[in-house]
Parts: sequence; structure tokens; C-alpha cells
Amino acid sequence: MRRFSREQFQCCRLGLFLILATSVSVSYAFEKKAANIYTYKSTSGVTSFSDIEPLDVDFSRYRFDCYACEVDSLIDWRKATLYLQPYKNDINKAALKYDIDPAFVRAVIHAESHFNPQAVSKQGAQGLMQLMPATARELGVKNSLSAQQNIKGGVKHLARLLRKYKGDNKLASAAYNAGEGAVKRHGGIPPYKETQVYVERVGILHQRYGRFSHLNR
Repeated sequence: MRRFSREQFQCCRLGLFLILATSVSVSYAFEKKAANIYTYKSTSGVTSFSDIEPLDVDFSRYRFDCYACEVDSLIDWRKATLYLQPYKNDINKAALKYDIDPAFVRAVIHAESHFNPQAVSKQGAQGLMQLMPATARELGVKNSLSAQQNIKGGVKHLARLLRKYKGDNKLASAAYNAGEGAVKRHGGIPPYKETQVYVERVGILHQRYGRFSHLNR
């Protein structure tokens, strides 16, 4: 039986991971399904990767798309489970500081990461409100995977967009998703299917979360 050195074994592991990542990427491109890669450490301290959620170990999940951007999503956004309690104090505190509706913040978090503080998109956006590294730096966020820092920075950014678009939630949502440049070029919500469904779903979630605002003070 052929034996492998530790270095060869690690190279094989890396090769398998790259194959797995490529396979997931291709699957996403053709099937338009949000894929996940899970990373975790074994009892011996070796970092491992899998496309199947590990059992009985702590793991981090890496998303390859924002939660509400999937055009062909089968989720009924008018009936989907709402998350009223997670990060309640941080959301309310940031919303009050930047004078923004906390229900809107919760809707954006739901749409962006499904309340997963460890979410990382294929573009590199991180955390609950999916902040890009450059945006995070501008907002003074040092660790985007810190829920508290991410919420504070994301709400600050969202509030600035609302001021820029004179309180228009749809334009603010579109800019949050596709960028201010895209909104400017198209004179409104860009004609991107992903952005259009995102704006619609954020609106639905905002309305639904707003019905429970009295429970989140």
C-alpha cells in the first residue's frame, strides 16, 4: 500500500477542497441555488471543509449568495419565519442612533444573511448586513463578523442611503444591494432580476416586521 507524507496529504486535501469549491460554483451558475461550504476543526485541530453541514462540532458557514437574491426562490416571503428576538438590543440601539426604523433594519438583515453572523458571500461581503471590506473600513468596522460591529456599521450605511434618497426605502434597498452607481445609471431601481426581487422581498419583510414593532422596543 502506498503511503503519503503529511505534506502530500495536505496537498491532496487542498486539491479536494478546490475541486469541491469549483463544483459548488458551477452548480450555482447553472442551477441558481444558494450553495454553502462549511469549515470546521477536528479534535486534532485540523481544519476541514465540507458541502454537508457537520454534526456535533462547531462550524462556520460560507454563503455564496445573499439570502433574498435568488430569483427562483420557492420561499413564501409573506409567510416565512420572522426573527424578532436575535440581536434585538443592538438593532434597536443602532436604529435609534441613526434615526431609522428597526423593522427595516431587521428586514435587510433577514434578506442579506438570514441572521447568520458568519455569512460570507462569494464577492466577499461579510456578516449579518453583508458589508464589503472597503465599505466596512469606511464605516469604521474592524471585524465584520462581530454582530455588534456589523449591525452598527450596516445601519449607519443604510441610514445614509435613506437620507440620500429622501426616505425612499425601495431606492435605499436597491442601492444597498446593487450599489449607488447602478441606481444613478438607471435612474432608479436597476433592471437586474436579483436586485428587483431583493427590493420586493425587503419590502415584504419590512412590512411584516413592522407589525411586531411594539414587541421589539
